[in-house]
Amino acid sequence: MGKATGFLEYEREEGRVTSPLERIQNFHEFHALLPMEEQQKQGARCMDCGVPFCQAGMMIAGMASGCPLHNLIPEMNDLVYHGNWAQAYVRLSATHCLPEFTSRVCPALCEAACTCGISDAPVSTKENERRVIEYAFANGLVSGDPPRVRTGKSVAVVGSGPAGLAAALLLNRRGHSVTVYERSDRPGGLLRYGIPNMKLEKSVIDRRIHLMEQAGVRFVCGTDIGKDLTGEELLSRYDRVLLACGASQPRDLDVPGRESKGIHFAVEFLSHVTKTLLDSDFSKLPDEDVKGKQVLVIGGGDTGNDCVGTAVRLGAAGVMQLEMMPQPPAERLPSNPWPEWPRVGKTDYGQEEAAAVFGSDPRRYQTTVKEFLADENGSVRSAVLVSLRPEKDEATGRLRMVPVEGSEEEIPADFVLIAAGFTGCEAYSADTFGVTISARGNVDAASDSCATSVPRVFAAGDMRRGQSLVVWAIAEGEAAAKAIDESLMGYTNL
Repeated sequence: MGKATGFLEYEREEGRVTSPLERIQNFHEFHALLPMEEQQKQGARCMDCGVPFCQAGMMIAGMASGCPLHNLIPEMNDLVYHGNWAQAYVRLSATHCLPEFTSRVCPALCEAACTCGISDAPVSTKENERRVIEYAFANGLVSGDPPRVRTGKSVAVVGSGPAGLAAALLLNRRGHSVTVYERSDRPGGLLRYGIPNMKLEKSVIDRRIHLMEQAGVRFVCGTDIGKDLTGEELLSRYDRVLLACGASQPRDLDVPGRESKGIHFAVEFLSHVTKTLLDSDFSKLPDEDVKGKQVLVIGGGDTGNDCVGTAVRLGAAGVMQLEMMPQPPAERLPSNPWPEWPRVGKTDYGQEEAAAVFGSDPRRYQTTVKEFLADENGSVRSAVLVSLRPEKDEATGRLRMVPVEGSEEEIPADFVLIAAGFTGCEAYSADTFGVTISARGNVDAASDSCATSVPRVFAAGDMRRGQSLVVWAIAEGEAAAKAIDESLMGYTNL
């Protein structure tokens, strides 16, 4: 450890964040990096713990604690402190093949498990990681060179989200011939169309795709496996197939008035906005459905927050976001000790922006929609909300939210976005291969080998695990690449 007293000498600092009222004027990233010298001080804050929970990536009380990729975080932070950026990249890339994505969109499981965070602010590992990978790109350390030797084996990867990209990158690096199939017009999957540009600039994806193509990975876009090509056709062409199509089947609301016009699924909305911006080179603002409207976002997760931030940028007259569960506490409760994931409240960027524009936090907790009301044209005009209260289910012992009788309230809502999560993968993408589907709607594949019920077919990412974080998808993709490589070669050095 280079600076034994660094955590005592330096306070946590982060790069400049553009103010809400300024950043809502465009769809560009708004979180800058610290100067390199200041970032080195942040690396010095790492305590080099005897037990580095930050890189453990284990499940505690049903939640992940530390990095699922098992990044060698204290070692990387020490190299950051010494300004050895090239070696820090080598250390980071030993476990992580796509750090430019997680360093932007990951909720930083590593920081939540940081020992320094017990009594002080945790080490800014996420920003350290971003500085390392951006230095590596800027200085030509991230290679696009093809492997020196090809194995003669071929792999088809279905889906180009984080799991698919991670697997394709590693399998190609090993020497296998890899083709990635993507049903959208551009590669990236969830990274491209599920995450808004201000959270992840699409040029960051294009930069990585370009290098992967240089290294020999082939991308086939606009091809929907299960519709344009069957699973049988793919298995006849390739030695192995990896299903990494995500868990893109949205959870719907079964309430009266749901059929009204102006009610959309969140990811469909976010995808439309991003595609319009990209197709027009950011010259066209797709605000025709949102500008001047009262927007209701149903769902309190990351996707709901992205909808809030996007609606604000598109000129909404007002935004309300509904969360079914009670408002989390501001600080950890005794029942949620470190290093468990902290179940505490946070205000994300979209909510900050809505508060800056409209004067108050857009969230309403313990609330859901009971009914939608439409106008004479069949377009939604309002929503009837109902309050919820927690009640323990005597049969299961679990907490459930039940409506409070007489709490109904009608609010104006002429544009509604449903961000209530997902129920699993889209059935046709699994059915075409004949793989078994679990009770949760995901492909049933072994956690250790990623193998499905069909020989030569593997599954990874949200399609196997269910809706989760980008960092988990990358970890799944890396694990699948290792399993596929071993099945092809009899051993693996990935």
